[in-house]
Amino acid sequence: MEQISIWLAAFLTLGILSFLYKDNPFYRICESIFVGVSAGYWFVAYFWDNLYRKLILGIVDPTNHYRVYLYLALILGLMMLTRLFGKIGWLSRWPLAFVVGATSGLYMITYFVSNAMVQVGSTIMPIFQGSWADIINHTLIAAGTFCGLVYFFFSKEHKGTFGGLARVGTFVLMLTFGASFGYTVMSRMSLMLGRLDFLFGAWLGLIK
Repeated sequence: MEQISIWLAAFLTLGILSFLYKDNPFYRICESIFVGVSAGYWFVAYFWDNLYRKLILGIVDPTNHYRVYLYLALILGLMMLTRLFGKIGWLSRWPLAFVVGATSGLYMITYFVSNAMVQVGSTIMPIFQGSWADIINHTLIAAGTFCGLVYFFFSKEHKGTFGGLARVGTFVLMLTFGASFGYTVMSRMSLMLGRLDFLFGAWLGLIK
């Protein structure tokens, strides 16, 4: 059984990698299998983790004092399914609006705290902490962050000292985006090396 799994995994891996040559039926079959298996897995996972464990068990639990909210969620979920029926499909706009509004409000606060306040605190607070090398490093990070923010300030024309700070901010942004892109490329390369290690190791047995 283990050998069958290894050969099947090798077949699917080669099928996906065949797209590097050109689009072909072998690749499309493997892609369809991957998408279908992923969709089936997440459907089952969401059903048991959310729909059954949180909604159904929460409704039938007599000690749960928040069942009224679960009934509201059930009603909104059923209204969402009315999109499948043409004449009453407009009812799905109400739960969709609720989900979009609630999610936007939640993420606005979350991202404001994590991506704004925490980032500002982490950039400014440790400037004068640690060794001289740490102080220089923290000062450069704070200065680069400030120059990057100046670049996005368009209410004043980028000339003179202000324009120089904006140009430094452009350079800092280029470094940041380049490092982020390099990290993404290297992470994809690590995935590629993992599959090659599987093909030449577990499948062909050429490496140990």
